[in-house]
Parts: sequence; C-alpha cells; structure tokens
Amino acid sequence: MAKEIERKFLVRTDGWRAKAVSKAILKQAYVASMEDRSVRIRILDGENARLTMKIGRTSMTRDEFEYDIPVADAEELMERAIGIVIEKTRYRVPHEGFVWEVDVFGGTHRGLIIAEVEMKSENDTPALPAWLGREVTGDFRYSNQALATEYQYDRHALSHSA
Repeated sequence: MAKEIERKFLVRTDGWRAKAVSKAILKQAYVASMEDRSVRIRILDGENARLTMKIGRTSMTRDEFEYDIPVADAEELMERAIGIVIEKTRYRVPHEGFVWEVDVFGGTHRGLIIAEVEMKSENDTPALPAWLGREVTGDFRYSNQALATEYQYDRHALSHSA
C-alpha cells in the first residue's frame, strides 16, 4: 500500500507553462464514492488505464492502492460511472526539487486549473512557485472525486484566481 501525501493549489497565472516538461490527456471517473473512500478509473492518453482506490480523508495523506487494467475494461467502467467523466490535461512542472502536476480541466470544468505537489512526508516544505494561487488542500470541493460526483464547476464559487 502506498501513501498519497499532497498539497493542492489553484493556479492564478500561466507562468508554469514555459517550464512544463511533459503533458498527458486524462479521462477519469468514479465507480464508488463515499465520504472517506473512492474507487476511480483513469485512462491516460487513451493507451493505459488504472484502477485506484483511495481511503482516508485527512487534508494531506490518504492510503492509495493502484492497479493497471485493460483500457477496454476502463472504458466499460466509465460508462457505469457515478456523475461525470472528468477530462483534463496534466502537465508536469519541476520546481526547486519537487515536481508539480498542473491539471487544466476541460469539458464540464473548463476554466479550472489546479496544481498539486506530491511529497514524501507531511513535513516536506516545497518552495511555492509564484504562479500558484490560493491553497485548497483539504477543501473537498476541489478533489477530483467531488468534481466528478457532486460539484459542477462555477467560475465564481470555485475561482482559479487567488
């Protein structure tokens, strides 16, 4: 079992774009969603798929179990998803020893941009890039689980500016 330890922020400027080293197209959906756990399907660039279970609801750390599955199985599970299928492009942006993942949402959540950084410990203190906005770590509304199953993106309620 792995531990997911991350901080999450809204993105307020495009200053990260020139520093991005890779990008991937993601589709993801949830087949189970509870207050403290979820089961997610993700298809990456239409070529690989993963089933992920997350347990826990602390602001920064959760247990995470991930397994590769056939893309055809992932597509079939997405047809049975709760809520909507999230569409986003994920960019990897190195910054002072950490790699930030910047998610630019499309589809229903077009306009929302969230950056997160995974850490080895809750005590890690990654340098915060100037292009970050407000921290939303622990704000369930900004979790992919909530965006897929509960909340429709509202530019005013879930603003991407600081």
